[in-house]
Amino acid sequence: MNSTTLAATLQLLLALTFFVIPVVAWFRGGASQDAAEAEIRRQGHSPAVLAQHGIAFREKPWEFALALTIGATLTVLGVLNLTENPTGRLLSWIIEPLVLVGVGFITAGQVFATAYTRAAFARSEDPTVHSVDAPALIAAANTPFPAWLRPLVLTRFALATLGSALVLALLWG
Repeated sequence: MNSTTLAATLQLLLALTFFVIPVVAWFRGGASQDAAEAEIRRQGHSPAVLAQHGIAFREKPWEFALALTIGATLTVLGVLNLTENPTGRLLSWIIEPLVLVGVGFITAGQVFATAYTRAAFARSEDPTVHSVDAPALIAAANTPFPAWLRPLVLTRFALATLGSALVLALLWG
């Protein structure tokens, strides 16, 4: 396997995660939001504190569309690189750094959701939410999702960060 083929394979694998994860989130996000709201109520807080602190588990239409667009873009890049079309290399040099930084940042929030949630409540001006049990909240929100989703989220993070850096290195020559 040559370096361009390996780069294309990494792009196509990452693209796949941008089709699978959002579809699962779209269909199971409502149940996840309901579970999170039930858990926050169990802890003695109003579900409104989730929205007030930017914590949501339901996929918004624009988030769904953005994820599918990223997946489609990566698919096009992967196919162009598989066919060794020079446009694929050029566009990869433009788009992969954006994926590395932008997607890496966004997916870091998903990978470190418990830490993010804990920090959001700790920073709050409302001292009553400092006691929120973030691990229990995230665990409750994750229950409606299939068990294989978390490893796929971790894989997407690795492909978006290390994989994008590797794609750039492979396409260097």
